Amino acid sequence: MSGLPALPALPSASLASRRETVADVLREAITSGRLQAGQKLTESGVAEQLGTSRAPVREALRQLEQEGLVVSYPYRGTEVLGVSQEEIENVLVPVRVSLEKFAFRKAMPRLTDADYAHLQSLVRNMEEAADASDAALLADEDIRFHEAVVTLSGQQHCLQIWRSIQPRVRAYFRRDASHYPDATVVAGQHRELIDALRAGDEHALDRTVTAHIQTHFRTTEDSSE
Repeated sequence: MSGLPALPALPSASLASRRETVADVLREAITSGRLQAGQKLTESGVAEQLGTSRAPVREALRQLEQEGLVVSYPYRGTEVLGVSQEEIENVLVPVRVSLEKFAFRKAMPRLTDADYAHLQSLVRNMEEAADASDAALLADEDIRFHEAVVTLSGQQHCLQIWRSIQPRVRAYFRRDASHYPDATVVAGQHRELIDALRAGDEHALDRTVTAHIQTHFRTTEDSSE
């Protein structure tokens, strides 16, 4: 549990608020890699370190289990789940390709000048994060860009699916962000997506989205297998 930051007690907060605070802290620790796959989490240990009671910790762990970031076993407690390269290549990337190709096509005729301005602002945030060597912020802005397009597609079922996989997608975005020799290329990749949206060619957009999503790294451990 040493990878968790300390939090002050929140005696006046509601149970729901404390649950969200605990979930946010654990989610950040897991997706950033400070909590490693297989690490055990106990209600009492988390509660003590974060200065809260066990009830919000219990609820937070249930929430994270629904997000696929932890798993609970009878008599064994809760463990952190990692995101393997096998899962990325065979589950997350194929799901994202199907989901986002459809969402980008649906979003294309709906986007306004204000929408494009918002997407461009996210790309500028990526540039600033890259210049500051802030891999965490770079990954977070990357997630915000993709979620923005899915939201702008107007396809609620797509948004629901996206949000169900987003925590694990974010985990591998965070992993990959630190592997770029030149992190500024991330902003360039997203400018290509904006250009493809503006061009209005669905087939070209499909190709651009597919190529973009399939750009991900192999970990050193997986590469050596």
